[in-house]
Amino acid sequence: MSDMTQVVTWGLGTLAGFIIIVGLIFVLLRDITQKQHTILRNFPVVGHLRYFFESLGEYFRQYFFAGDRDEMPFNRATRAWVYRLAKNEGGIIGFGSTYDLRQPGSILFVNAPFPILEADQLPTPALSIGEGWCRYPLLGRSLVNVSGMSFGAISAPAVRALSRGAKEAGCWIDTGEGGLSPHHLEGGCDVIMQIGTAKYGVRKLDGSLDRERVRELGHVVSAFEIKLSQGAKPGKGGVLPAMKVTEEIATIRGIAVNQDSISPNRHLDIANIDQLLDQVMLIRELSGRPCGVKTAVGGWEFIKELCEAVLRRGEDSAPDFIVIDGAEGGSGAAPQVLADHMALPITEALPRVVDALLEADLKQRIRVVASGKLVTSAKASWALCAGADFINTARGFMMALGCIQALRCHTNTCPTGVTTHNKRLQRGLVVEEKYLRVAQYASNMVKEIDMIAHSCGVRHARELRREHVRIVQDANSSIALNMLCPYPAGGGRKPARDRAIA
Repeated sequence: MSDMTQVVTWGLGTLAGFIIIVGLIFVLLRDITQKQHTILRNFPVVGHLRYFFESLGEYFRQYFFAGDRDEMPFNRATRAWVYRLAKNEGGIIGFGSTYDLRQPGSILFVNAPFPILEADQLPTPALSIGEGWCRYPLLGRSLVNVSGMSFGAISAPAVRALSRGAKEAGCWIDTGEGGLSPHHLEGGCDVIMQIGTAKYGVRKLDGSLDRERVRELGHVVSAFEIKLSQGAKPGKGGVLPAMKVTEEIATIRGIAVNQDSISPNRHLDIANIDQLLDQVMLIRELSGRPCGVKTAVGGWEFIKELCEAVLRRGEDSAPDFIVIDGAEGGSGAAPQVLADHMALPITEALPRVVDALLEADLKQRIRVVASGKLVTSAKASWALCAGADFINTARGFMMALGCIQALRCHTNTCPTGVTTHNKRLQRGLVVEEKYLRVAQYASNMVKEIDMIAHSCGVRHARELRREHVRIVQDANSSIALNMLCPYPAGGGRKPARDRAIA
């Protein structure tokens, strides 16, 4: 029996060896005869190792070679910061910061010699959006909110956890351009319905706006947002690869299953500022809800023209809020040339928009929401100093859900279940656990923003101004933001303290 076992083992081993040799010969012949890859033609078989290690390179760099501050789009130190907030582990570090204070663009807050005592601190007041201009204004209770992420770009469990977490933290969730799903409503939070260029969720068969649907949605959502563009791909509509267009998503969007969902690069019925304001007024009248605009900014022209048109037509034509998305904004899928080189970063776009609103004396009428890689309390506080009323973040909340920056958002193979519709991978995202992390991330972000505000000598975060933050110019100097981006003269601006508590 033992001899027979040895014979069988020897035979199987020989067969396996023969198969391996034949396989290698096949690969060898295929490599030296193909004409597409130079490396494989010159170095058959072993050349495959180059492509194998190249495919693993980003993961090796992430875990073994990159420093804490080296990676993009978010380095390890930033991701760890978000994870700690989401897990409610606090933001305490030891032995000093690894943040390079000499790097141009670094943010430094101006500490007050006599910071605000706890007894004198005030809760950051909520701000109303659309009050006096629509039947059902939205009360913005949280400084930090969930930015637009479509159901489709992210998974059903991810949307459910975000909805429940947003309710717990008192913030709103933006649907993204993929339309309103039952998952957005599950938690009972405030929902902002985004109307993208394809008008998913509020479109007729011919692609035009379904007015009756807008009227119906006015009973279940808190506000509407017309998306002109987003920071990841200005001038390009949304892209959802066919592999991610499930039957449920296709039904919600009103499109075909397993076909690429590609939105037009602009609204077919909005070709100028007046048509945009007409649409804002129409949606607000149909729904009774506030209606705003989301856009990336390329320069002064758009916001100047918008302010001039509002002043000409009357403040009732103004959007109730405007979401400014920086060019560093993220997306599940975007052409690299647009992601890398189109539109202004939030550091330049936000002050420009705020200044235009101040010059036109419209800053009280139009709330400003800042978006674009503002995942930490420091970046969010900078935006408040620059003039934002609220902060939207998408990738911050994705990391709170467990995102590890695997860079597979568009492939349907996200290992954490955040951006995939693969049920096996979604299993790892436990809604009952992750919604708490969403809520804790939002709440702890606000707490840290308040900590910065009190250290700067103001009673709450809405009193932060540009003089409270400095921007590093080179290794030996920095400049206050109010000097780098001066407030416009004669802009009709109320003092920040009076405005915040009015």
